[in-house]
Amino acid sequence: MQLRSIVFSGLAAALATGPVLADNHRNQRGAAPAAFMRVFGSTPGPYGFVAFCERVPDECVPSGTNDARFEGSPNRLSELDEVNRRINTQIAPATDQDLYGVIEHWTLPVDNKGDCEDYALLKRQILIKRGWPSSALLITVVRDERGDGHAVLTARTAQGDFILDNKNSELKLWHQTGYRFVMRQSFVEPRLWMSLSPDGGDRASTPTSMPAPTRR
Repeated sequence: MQLRSIVFSGLAAALATGPVLADNHRNQRGAAPAAFMRVFGSTPGPYGFVAFCERVPDECVPSGTNDARFEGSPNRLSELDEVNRRINTQIAPATDQDLYGVIEHWTLPVDNKGDCEDYALLKRQILIKRGWPSSALLITVVRDERGDGHAVLTARTAQGDFILDNKNSELKLWHQTGYRFVMRQSFVEPRLWMSLSPDGGDRASTPTSMPAPTRR
């Protein structure tokens, strides 16, 4: 497949900042953009993810041996964009209640249907099969534009933290999403989670039951 030429708005500015780490909440309120998110220690993972790892342990083990940030070459960034767009088109949004009769059930999409974390898990699986290490593909919990809990996939690269989102098929740097970042997987160990909130306050009030959003 021929890779398309992709222009990422704000990428040049993010690269110019270098490996800057900024408070994830100040960044959303207009501070200078930072290429990388900042983490604030460990935190319990979403209960749906914990149950997923118990059912499908092979999806929750480290892959690759390099914990350094993955080099986001133009081809690799195009790959992120292609996977994000294709899966957003291929999978139809549906809630866990509609599919499984429960509020929260993390899994890979079944019958081409799923909610936000299912999209993220599938994109992660596909990219790992294409040679991306698990340390570069981190499931992330945010508060979306409505303040609701939402799951996305963070691609942790040397060029910045890019977000693969089923609500938006445009690949964006994390600070371009407008989301409030709550927690994400550890790049060292996929079963561990790290807080993205300096006071941890968002974690207690952010539902980990994430309904499928309205498609744009």
